[in-house]
Amino acid sequence: MHTRRVAYAVVLTALAVILSPFFIPIGPAKVFPAQHMVNVIAATLLGPWYALAVAFAASVIRNATGMGTLFAFPGSMIGAFLAGYVFLWTRNLFLGALGEIIGTGILGALVSTLIVAPMFMNRVMDATALIVPFLASTTGGSIIALVALFILRRAGVIKKMPLD
Repeated sequence: MHTRRVAYAVVLTALAVILSPFFIPIGPAKVFPAQHMVNVIAATLLGPWYALAVAFAASVIRNATGMGTLFAFPGSMIGAFLAGYVFLWTRNLFLGALGEIIGTGILGALVSTLIVAPMFMNRVMDATALIVPFLASTTGGSIIALVALFILRRAGVIKKMPLD
């Protein structure tokens, strides 16, 4: 089972990196939901620690290739871990997705503006500057993940959650 989880983690990391340039225009904003979709899928299939590892690996690769910013670290890692933790305790896909939304959209945005921006980017930002864009991206990605997970279950690809 450990080998299967590692394989899933590698594939999900690659998926997050490959899909990261794609966005959905919503009014004047661009929503980048791929990482958040992967976070919810990894959280529900693999658990909080693997989801955290997938988010970290994808953030490193995205930053190394110029497709991400330092905000990718708290923005994805907190949400992925919280989604996995909530799903582990509740076994509810919707609550797991809500964990991603709260973890990324609120906690990740606050850590990004209050810690990452001033300490690592030498920028001062309003504490709420990233909440709206982070919430838009994570909500879109979480919805896409829920749809994908339900389709995979209905198609029989996922018979039961691997954490069961």
